[in-house]
Amino acid sequence: MRGCTPRERFQIPHAMNPTRRSFIATLNLAVVGALMPALRAAEARRMRFIPPDDGKLRVICFGAHPDDCEQQAGGVGAMWAARGHHVKLVSVTNGDIGHWREAGGPLALRRKREVEEASRILGTHVEVLDIHDGELEPNLENRKKITRLIREWNADLVLAPRPNDYHPDHRYTGVLVQDAAFMVSVPFICPDVPPISKNPVFLYYTDRFQKPQPSKPDIAISIDAVIEKKLDALAVMESQFLEGGAIGSAALLPRTPADKPKRVQAVRVAQQARFASLANKYRSLLEEWYGQDAAAKVKHAEAFEICEYGRQPSKDELKRLFPFFD
Repeated sequence: MRGCTPRERFQIPHAMNPTRRSFIATLNLAVVGALMPALRAAEARRMRFIPPDDGKLRVICFGAHPDDCEQQAGGVGAMWAARGHHVKLVSVTNGDIGHWREAGGPLALRRKREVEEASRILGTHVEVLDIHDGELEPNLENRKKITRLIREWNADLVLAPRPNDYHPDHRYTGVLVQDAAFMVSVPFICPDVPPISKNPVFLYYTDRFQKPQPSKPDIAISIDAVIEKKLDALAVMESQFLEGGAIGSAALLPRTPADKPKRVQAVRVAQQARFASLANKYRSLLEEWYGQDAAAKVKHAEAFEICEYGRQPSKDELKRLFPFFD
């Protein structure tokens, strides 16, 4: 007797009892429904860009929303990219409530377009996960998503926020990356993606929060060479920086087309001051890495703290991972 074809296995004989036919049809739909998330995830992985094995660094940055990575690490991201290294910026939520006037799918699509344009300017790659803004949870499903992304990128370096923050999405992004820090090397979790053979170095962005402990960066990087590029990238994310995001208002909108350049310039000045304040705050750390004379000339900086999880790098390895001191 010949075997059934795949199509025949899911066909329901016409002579079957109607109740049984209905049950089997419902069961088939349930099976297909259960498989669809896994199939969609596999297709998404297939479509993602995977960097070639060319000896260049592989850096992946996580932020809670479409603008977080760009603000926290857009400078070093552009510097790595300019040297041919592979940099990916991941927004863990889609940002669909991050505006005072608009929300939902249209806002998510708008913010995705904004970060894609920002990444074009910076020279980086970008991905926005389809998780609702304000609803990120540190659960097993999301831990696996982060684990897979780090493995697929075969990351040397992983950057993320600390799990101390005013916004729950920021906190839980930090928690999820922490939770993945060991799991990326464990073979039988997410076995569909090969584990990383060498645990990456995990770093935190800096922040202003003091409790339970303040941010204590281990390395500070001058971003003077790319400050204009970083400001350009932030400026194209108009929903957040020109219009104020979730806590903005109509008062921020330019009244006439002629007013828009003034608003753009105001945003650039404010953001430039932010990165200048980091250079001043961490001047002694800049001296440790650049020497006193060179550090005194640094006007804008980004700084990062080594996470206790993941590989613990020496100063020489940090210089290899941040090849900007020549």
